[in-house]
Amino acid sequence: MSGLKSTSSENIREKAIELARLLKEGKGENVVVLDVSGKSSFADYFVIATASSSVHLRGLGRIVSDGIVSLGIHPVPVRQNNSSSDEWRLIDLGDIVVHLMTGPARAFYDLEKLWFGAEVVTI
Repeated sequence: MSGLKSTSSENIREKAIELARLLKEGKGENVVVLDVSGKSSFADYFVIATASSSVHLRGLGRIVSDGIVSLGIHPVPVRQNNSSSDEWRLIDLGDIVVHLMTGPARAFYDLEKLWFGAEVVTI
């Protein structure tokens, strides 16, 4: 089974927080976890981090890839054909969606404002 759909909600929250910690250790900036469970039908948590460059963004993506293996999470296969992939990388883990963005992309899309009613989880 892909993602986390069979995992308890508390366990999903813990895994989202752990992914956020890994991104902070990888020098991700402004790392936040949003609880969108009451607002979204496709995910329970967003983990959002800002990368300082496209190279840093790819590095943070590798950190997530390595981290999900140790957490026992399998990414949902997604076909990605996005010309702005150097600005924003989305990693769909089922109940958790990780958004890795450069500063300009994060400011432009402003996911925290878009999901303004979501609880910000303390990391």
